[in-house]
Amino acid sequence: MYEELRRLAQHYMGGERQGHTLQPTALVHEAYLRLAEIHRIPFKDRSHFMAIAATTMRRVLVDHARARARDKRGGGVSVISLQDVAVGPPQNADLIALDHALQQLARMDPQQARIVELRFFAGLTIDETAEALGISPKTVNRDWAIAKAWLHHAVGG
Repeated sequence: MYEELRRLAQHYMGGERQGHTLQPTALVHEAYLRLAEIHRIPFKDRSHFMAIAATTMRRVLVDHARARARDKRGGGVSVISLQDVAVGPPQNADLIALDHALQQLARMDPQQARIVELRFFAGLTIDETAEALGISPKTVNRDWAIAKAWLHHAVGG
């Protein structure tokens, strides 16, 4: 699983700015430390573990971005667009704005927010996402399209 987590971390880091202070290995290690603190999570299967690991990595990157923005008093923050986005974080993504929008989406429709996390951040396929959530691939496709459109609007697209 370590190599798979490292590939996921490299995928995340590919969307970060040049000179980012976190490296993929450090991201995996930080996520592992946070996961290790949570003793009560019974992982159902590989997809479930990867979903939680992806969410944890996203949290690490968002926390890191918030700390950096706080240090710079908000300088250099940019808005991202989810229109025509491929699976995976876009280049130069404003993770803080995206995280805020995802939190809003989760309050309105938790399932759609989980689908975005699994598809966009974990890079799971439609079928893998459906399996992880225990829903049909057709439902994943529908909710994925709705969530992308809502997020595009929410982050200023």
